[in-house]
Amino acid sequence: MLQQNKRLMQSANYVSKFESMFACPICHLPMKVRESKSIICSKHHTFDFTKQGYLNFMTRPVNTKYNKELFEARRKLIVEGGFFEPLSRKIAEIINDAQLGHTLSILDTGCGEGSHLSSICRSVNKDVVGVGIDISKEGIQSAAKSYNDKIWAVADLAKTPFKEASFDVILNMLSPSNYTEFHRLLKINGIVIKIVPQSGYLKELREQIFENRSYSNEDTTKRFHENFQSVERMRLTYNKTLDKSALEWLVQMTPMTWSKKEKITPFLKKEYAQITVDLDILIGLNNC
Repeated sequence: MLQQNKRLMQSANYVSKFESMFACPICHLPMKVRESKSIICSKHHTFDFTKQGYLNFMTRPVNTKYNKELFEARRKLIVEGGFFEPLSRKIAEIINDAQLGHTLSILDTGCGEGSHLSSICRSVNKDVVGVGIDISKEGIQSAAKSYNDKIWAVADLAKTPFKEASFDVILNMLSPSNYTEFHRLLKINGIVIKIVPQSGYLKELREQIFENRSYSNEDTTKRFHENFQSVERMRLTYNKTLDKSALEWLVQMTPMTWSKKEKITPFLKKEYAQITVDLDILIGLNNC
């Protein structure tokens, strides 16, 4: 209990340093941390810090298919398996090369259990304030438990609890977008980095499940271009050899496998398998 209270207090004290970026998701007024336990707006809409150290800004319960076991598998695959390490390095390189300030605020939308954001922030060669939001409480609980040097919040991407122009960088990695909100949250000359699957992404799994089913991200890419006048697009492709444990983590965290257990069983009997990571990195500049 003492450890949990300590984590709550630490999180509240940390958030208080950056409370100027928060706005009430209900009335949009500024917010303040009070008594090291809550963040409150002037209309007294109150959101408490949990014992794990995160904030929950949802005004109603939301059920998702993303459970604790999925996020644990994802964390293991990222942290122990290094599955997305080349991607994290590339994103950090993009941020380092961007014409941004010496102190950066980075928002990860759909952050899950926080491993991507943590890895990227460690690789950025500037002072960074990292903020992760996700609609899944289980994901944010895992993030807060694993990484106590970030701001974590359960929040709806359509009603984020932040003021306009609060972030230098928005990360949107293999998750849904809300471009109206992205433009509202980005500083002038801030950037959105969106990661979308390319045709070869996890092709070994797709071939096992769907045989020769093809995949295209052109609709997603087109929509991104429609929302940003200045867009850079690059492709990142590499292979990772996963052992039996890592293959189980991959299958557990991948939604397309959930209803296809009978087709994926032979895949899980392999001692090793080479898996393709094939991604488009879209970089949009907020220049208006």
